[in-house]
Order: sequence, then C-alpha cells, then structure tokens
Amino acid sequence: MDYKGLAEQLVNKCINKGADQAEVFVESGRNLSIEVRNGDIETVQEAATHGVGFRVFVKGKMAFSSCNDFESKALDNAVESAVRFAANTTPDENNVLPDDKGVTQVEGLYDSQISQIPMEKKIDLAKKVEKLAMKDSRITKSSGASFSEGEAEIFLANSNGLLKSFKESGCGFGVSVVAEKGDQKSTGGESCSRRFFADLKPPEEIAEKAAKDAYEMLDPQMVKTQKASVIFDPDVARAILGGILAAINGERVLQGASFLRDKMDQKIASELVTLIDDGTRPKGMGSKPFDGEGVPTQRRIIVDKGILKGFMYNTIVAKRAGVKSTGNASRGGFTSLPGIGAHNFFMAAGKNSQDEIIKATQVGLLLKGVTGYGINSVNGNFSGGASGFWVENGKIAFPVKGLTVAGNAFEMLSSIDMVGNDLDLNRSFTAPTFRIKQLQIGGK
Repeated sequence: MDYKGLAEQLVNKCINKGADQAEVFVESGRNLSIEVRNGDIETVQEAATHGVGFRVFVKGKMAFSSCNDFESKALDNAVESAVRFAANTTPDENNVLPDDKGVTQVEGLYDSQISQIPMEKKIDLAKKVEKLAMKDSRITKSSGASFSEGEAEIFLANSNGLLKSFKESGCGFGVSVVAEKGDQKSTGGESCSRRFFADLKPPEEIAEKAAKDAYEMLDPQMVKTQKASVIFDPDVARAILGGILAAINGERVLQGASFLRDKMDQKIASELVTLIDDGTRPKGMGSKPFDGEGVPTQRRIIVDKGILKGFMYNTIVAKRAGVKSTGNASRGGFTSLPGIGAHNFFMAAGKNSQDEIIKATQVGLLLKGVTGYGINSVNGNFSGGASGFWVENGKIAFPVKGLTVAGNAFEMLSSIDMVGNDLDLNRSFTAPTFRIKQLQIGGK
C-alpha cells in the first residue's frame, strides 16, 4: 500500500470534512516475541499491525481519533468523528501544527536483515542465554529468557505541507535467574537491545552478568544508619535521571510542577555533570529523523557542566511558553496524541573507572538496586529502598539489602564528585558510574 500517498489524501479529507488544520500519523509494523523457560518454548507471538491517527483543529479546538481499518468507510468515520469531537473541546490559541519541512539524517535505524534471520536462530539464542546463566551451581531457578524484535514504518503528514517518513527496527534478548542459599533467594537479570541483530552482545556476556547479579547478593548484611558516600552503578541511573527528565518537561515547568522551573541558566549540579538529549545518534535506540509530530530531532545539551541550559517542548507547549519546539514530541503510536519525552538521554562520561571510584571511597555504598520513585520532579526530594555492596577502605566488603537512601536533588547533584568512564550509549536512558560525596543512608 502507498502509505505516503494515503497520509496526504487523509489530510485533505480532514480539511474537506471541516477541519482548519489536520495531522495524519500512519504506522505500519511487525512484532515478534519469544518466551523460553527451562529450555522449553512457552510462547511465540508474531503480529503485523497498521493504523492511523487523526489530529484536527477546528476554530482552535483540538480533537483526536484513530482506527486500524484502512477501508474507506472506516477512515471516513474516523475523520468525521475527530471533526465532530472538536466541537466539544475548549479552544486554545496555542493549538497549532509544526511547519518545519526539514528532516535530520540519522544513520543505522533500520536493519532489513532482521526478518530474514530464521526463527530457529532466535529461539536458540533465548535458549542458549538461559542455559549459560544456569551453568553456575549457585543458580537454582530460571525466571525465563526471551527474544523480541520489531519493525515499523512511520508516515506523517499535515496541512502545513509536511510529508515525512522513516523506517526503524529493534531487537533484544535477556534472561532472569534466581540464586538460592538456605532460605535466601536472590534474583538477577540482564538484557541487551540493539537496532541491528548483528550488534547484539554475545549470550555468554548477558548470561554471566545475570548470574553474577543474582549470586553476588547472597549473604547480605545490614549497616548502621549514617551519612556516607553513595556510588551509583549505571544500572540505577534511572533513579536520578528519571526525576530530572520529568522536571525539564516544558509542560510541567509551565504548570509550576517542576523543581527546576526557576533555574534556567543557573548552577543546579556539580561541574562534572553534563546531561544531553540526542535524537541524532547513529543506531541509537531512541534516535529518529523527526519527532512525534514531524519536527526534526537534534542533539541538545540540557545541563552543561552543572548549568541548566534547556527544557523540552513539543509544538503546542512551546507556543504557550513563547519558544520553539525542541523536537521532543513523543508518541506511543497511532493511538496517542503527542506528549513530551527524551530521545537518547544521558549523563556525559567522566575520566575514572568504577574500580577507581570504589578505591577512592573510604566508607560508602555501591548502589546496584533502587526501589521507589527516585527524585520527586515537583519538590526535588529523593528517597528509595537500596541494595548493593558496602565499601570500606576502598574495597567491596559485603552485599547489603534493606537500606534506604534519602536526600534532595540539588544537594545530591551538587555533591557529585567523581564520574565514571563506563557510559554505555547503546542504552537510550543512561549514565556512567558516579559518586555522591555524602548521602543519608538508613540502616539498623
């Protein structure tokens, strides 16, 4: 099917049905999911999907509808519904569509070979990573292994003359296992996702990490409540970055629901902290040539050596704020309206290895697991359950569980005094190892 031509026709249909402005988002894709447990295949699911979302503006009033039936009658009904729904919404002078016809050239988003690889090879990969993870005698149970892949083609057109498209793919596999000792149980898991099948890590590496994460946490001890250094492993970067990401959402900033709302061009963190959102990284899992409403993506420094330099906007929120869209309109697919989100969001790497950071720590916690919400994006407070390894005299002493960590975002960010060189840019939301000089740790 000529989806590009269809998208253009549907924009005209929206205008002919009474819309002043219209956007059409067409998505066509395929997904595969394989689940394995104890060497047996539990599920293999493959599905092809397509659908279209309509966003229309009538006298400043916005409405949205979608359908996954490309028959003329179904498309007509969806368009008419959107135009009709608009009559019941509140007008907003900021309800506009982008008009930037540019596209950012991004390499390595689509692997045409994924669908050609035999199903048996994908099943064998899931089976192999599970078998390898179970080899260690300390590993007693498998929670399962999996392989997944997806391909999609996006077409976006609007009444300002935009007509854009791109193809993307992704695949990944992983395993989760349980280590037991007496009454103790400890879980560990690891996964890998890439745009290209050939770029996936070897199953030996994934299996080793999953098993190690499980058995290393056996025989945990408890420490006293105290203030000490906390070293954040890359696996728990989300505990810090998630709250910051929510706080730089332009809509939250306008609503006053962000602890960073009045901090533009001010120092909010240590000069070792640089945060970047990059929608243009070759083969990046979050990279795209344009965002969820057609604005070209870019590489932006959000925090530059501790100084806050930018918020994230889609087109409507940007107009409310009196600025331009930053190309951060996020979209969950053809059934959703554009929100605001990052592409590849990360903390820039430093110069120290994780071993060097541990060696430089007299007393502290190497944080490997966090439960809870991390940084509260409204007030900046941070708290969560913690597990990992206790560090004494620059060496890992023993595993710890059942601790809590608490602090305030500004104090924490300003107290980052070492940043690692172990940044993995294959993750779309990540940081290297970093150390907060002192943080409240709750124990016994």
